[in-house]
Amino acid sequence: MLLGIAWDTSSNWAFALSILPILMKGLVVTLQATVVGFFIALLLGLILAGLKASPLRLISWPARFITEFIRDTPLLVQLFFLYYVLPEYGIVLPAFMTGALALGLQYSAYTSEVYRAGIESVPLGQHEAARALDLSPRRSFLVVVLPQAIPRIIPALGNYLVSIMKDVPLLSVVAVLEMLNVAKIIGDRTFNYLIPLSMVGLIYLVLTLVAAAAIRYLDTRLPKRGIPLK
Repeated sequence: MLLGIAWDTSSNWAFALSILPILMKGLVVTLQATVVGFFIALLLGLILAGLKASPLRLISWPARFITEFIRDTPLLVQLFFLYYVLPEYGIVLPAFMTGALALGLQYSAYTSEVYRAGIESVPLGQHEAARALDLSPRRSFLVVVLPQAIPRIIPALGNYLVSIMKDVPLLSVVAVLEMLNVAKIIGDRTFNYLIPLSMVGLIYLVLTLVAAAAIRYLDTRLPKRGIPLK
């Protein structure tokens, strides 16, 4: 009986090692989708935050409506819309790019609110100091306000980075071979789901812990001070 258990354990380890290279290929796709989606979310979120901060209601109201619409509709619906509806109008994107774009659009609504909170957290005196230095509004925002806002919002942005990474498996519905989809295919072919799915869960745990540690490091290292007011 003990020999049978030992044989099973050794064969499980051998199976895990044999599928590890394939899972690593899926991990690369997962990381690529996370990075591209997060970059899109950061860029679009900043644009939406700027539009919502406009004093012109003709600009700010549509931006707020778009933000609420994106935030209040499921990511899966947006993903299906981009993948199945856009081709009907002649816009055909690769599955990977469609998935990354859907992730970026969904999380841009959240990052826009993070940007807004960060910008509003910059003391009013910093804006006045920038005007006293005769900086234009655009240069004041880019050189004075934004560099102070970014360090304050690093933890929140980091949380959304982790959330995007954990939402990447949804891309499997449009045939993106990310890590979880690869594990499912391995399970379908070998009738062994426990080992590949357990390995994926463990890899995600390690990635999450590493990302959290990196976020804490950045949060403690980046300066949060602005223009001296005296």
